[in-house]
Amino acid sequence: MLTMETPNSSPSASPSASASATASPAVWDFVVIGAGMAGSATAWHLATSAQVLVLEQESQPGYHTTGRSAALFEEHYGPPQVQALTRASRQFYEQPPADFAEHALVSPRGVLYVATPAQLPALQAAYDEARQHSPGARWLDKAALKAFLPALNTEVLEAGFSDDGARDIDVHALHQGFLKGMRRRGGQLWNDARVHSLHWDASAGHWQISLADGRQLQARHVVNAAGAWADELGQMAGAAAIGLTPKRRSAFTFAMPAGMDGQHWPAVIDIGEQWYFKPDAGQLLGSPANADATHPHDVQPEMMDIAEGIDRIMQASHFDIRRPSHSWAGLRSFVADGEMVIGWDGQVPQFLWVAAQGGYGIQSAYGYGLLARNLALQEPLDPALVSQGVQPEALSPTRHLR
Repeated sequence: MLTMETPNSSPSASPSASASATASPAVWDFVVIGAGMAGSATAWHLATSAQVLVLEQESQPGYHTTGRSAALFEEHYGPPQVQALTRASRQFYEQPPADFAEHALVSPRGVLYVATPAQLPALQAAYDEARQHSPGARWLDKAALKAFLPALNTEVLEAGFSDDGARDIDVHALHQGFLKGMRRRGGQLWNDARVHSLHWDASAGHWQISLADGRQLQARHVVNAAGAWADELGQMAGAAAIGLTPKRRSAFTFAMPAGMDGQHWPAVIDIGEQWYFKPDAGQLLGSPANADATHPHDVQPEMMDIAEGIDRIMQASHFDIRRPSHSWAGLRSFVADGEMVIGWDGQVPQFLWVAAQGGYGIQSAYGYGLLARNLALQEPLDPALVSQGVQPEALSPTRHLR
């Protein structure tokens, strides 16, 4: 059943409780569907200027993707517009408002990209690109690589480059900051609120939304932030599919090797994205960096994925991974060109897409939430986005029609 806050609900209780005691409006300005990072960031930005309701189909926000992230902020990760949105997010993550978080949302980690001899051209190209925004990026030949991180197997790896600009992200603090801040601004969050139907009432000029439990509501605008379900929701609204493909990524944690103090190691990433590992809460987090096409569901790790990840990491290191301590999987959803889909639908009225975050939706959340707000409220593009080269037309859902 749909859960709603009573006047006696504690503001610090489950995120399902709305922090606003204000009665629901007859017609919401914006109904945001999906309370993961995309929906929560967009709702937080909108709530300063509009009445916002966030609908989440699960009993808790961020269940399928946000809560299953490796949580690395890396400005060189992703296609060009993703990188621009990530750069536009950095200052907010480093210095969030006092009412958003009590501390910085990122902490030093660094990243080390490594390559076998066959991968050297790809490593060189990535290094040249990284130097454009990170002058401190440093090339490491085999000897320097071995000295930098002796746990790596330099009989397999030929070279690498380090970048100390990468950061760990406090995903929980970021996500909860958006949700709690949205509620402080008067917005509401309803969990266990699965959308059953969407209908645009042209005569009334708003959306009629039916929930699976029978509740009815109206909204002037709908924001599609449904993650892996975004195409299904779009089709429910009458929009053409954007070609979204959910992809499974598996990950696991394993014990830090005896005698090694790796808590300050950088994240180590194979330049071909065949594996990575990074320190995580006293252990190491590893992944085969797989991207296996699937369908929207509560994805579980495949044992073959975990075995491949362990094997690849062991070949490139001196680790002896007997068994993982924990394993999981998450969905990362992409369209064909790899960029996000943010903007108004070209055919369905008052229907805004905030979808296809791929594997970049946390590191760039502030930036694309701000972009979604600018588009939703028909504002000029924020200077923070302009300065980093964000181009709304390159992210528009109509770009494939041009």
